[in-house]
Amino acid sequence: MYRLLEDLIIFSEGEGADIMAEMADLCREADSGSEDFRAKTYNTVRHLLKLSSKYGFSGNLWQSAVALYIAYNENPFSLSAERAEEEKDDIFARRDCRLLEEIFCYDPAVLDEKLGNDCFCPLKNYSSIQPLSDSGRVVESLRKKLCDSQDFFKDISEFYMKNGVGTLGLNKAFSVDTEGGKASFAPVRALADIRLSDLIGYQVQKEKLTGNTEAFLKRRPANNVLLFGDGGTGKSTSIRALANQYYDDGLRIIQVYRHQMQYLGRIISAVKARNYRFIIYMDDLSFEDFETEYKYLKAVIEGGLEQRPENVLIYATSNRRHLIKETWKDRDDMEHIGDLHRSDSIEEKLSLADRFGVQIYYGKPTREEFHHIVEVLAIKEKVKIDSDVLHSEANKWEVRHGGVSGRSARQFIDYIKGTEGILK
Repeated sequence: MYRLLEDLIIFSEGEGADIMAEMADLCREADSGSEDFRAKTYNTVRHLLKLSSKYGFSGNLWQSAVALYIAYNENPFSLSAERAEEEKDDIFARRDCRLLEEIFCYDPAVLDEKLGNDCFCPLKNYSSIQPLSDSGRVVESLRKKLCDSQDFFKDISEFYMKNGVGTLGLNKAFSVDTEGGKASFAPVRALADIRLSDLIGYQVQKEKLTGNTEAFLKRRPANNVLLFGDGGTGKSTSIRALANQYYDDGLRIIQVYRHQMQYLGRIISAVKARNYRFIIYMDDLSFEDFETEYKYLKAVIEGGLEQRPENVLIYATSNRRHLIKETWKDRDDMEHIGDLHRSDSIEEKLSLADRFGVQIYYGKPTREEFHHIVEVLAIKEKVKIDSDVLHSEANKWEVRHGGVSGRSARQFIDYIKGTEGILK
């Protein structure tokens, strides 16, 4: 077994590589009769159980670990297959796939006899207490496919062409870790399962947003988007919904915070060669007049020496139309007595918002629209309260909790559910 793992040429690193190395080491220890065999066995079992907890794997955990290793392994073959529309032959990849088939079919339970204890046998049909994560679901589909495979090379190639490979391929959304001056991607594993249809109202806004996004996914000309307007109206929800709605079409969302603006160039360089469409998402974007991070954003959007790649767009949300604070002092530029004109500083500040070709306004709902949102949410959550009472109590709630908005409507319904319908 350990010789199989050591003979892999292309498949060598990535998520799951450590458990592969542990199993190889364990099999070597079993053959040599080392005293460390028992301790290493328990460590390997713990590792498999941790993977099950992290991704929600059930069934044969060793096969799940091998499938995870294959799905996350970014190598010349997998990256090439990700971009291809049809299977391409590769002599080294075919060789590795034959080895991976033997590794996948290996039964670690044979080690239990040497251990004198049942450790691996229960992991052949394990039931996880955790539900499958989004990426776990994709890996599980690969495991099932490989269980019935007649051609490992063909099935693995098709998996890469359909689902992609690695962290960027198997997850919907990402945050950016810039520790140490490097930009790496961390998947967002707890993304709420929300769709644009769950956002009540704002039909025009949703049509503009989806129209631009779908053009982007179909590789047609598309614009950067600024969603601006009142708080709690669904701007951020709309972006999260895109991640769920268009994941199967190759859309990925990367959230970047204001203090990470200086790494935008590195972030874009890391994704420009991948076969996905990336939206760099900036939530609640605004700058005080003394902050200069916006200059990094301006350079990336338009005006830098290196052209922004065609597979990257920038979507931002903000509570104000002009993203940089403007003061009356900015207008204090007099060249002639009585002749007041816009200063260069104003042009500098307003030019950032102008870089967003599509600007979508999310305004507060009217009183009637607010009542409608409350009613729809109450039906969805199976809250049964007389409509007049519901409206009256919703009005009281919004006065104390930030005014009429989709957010306050959701908070109101959650309060009723949490108090078991105390308003009845």
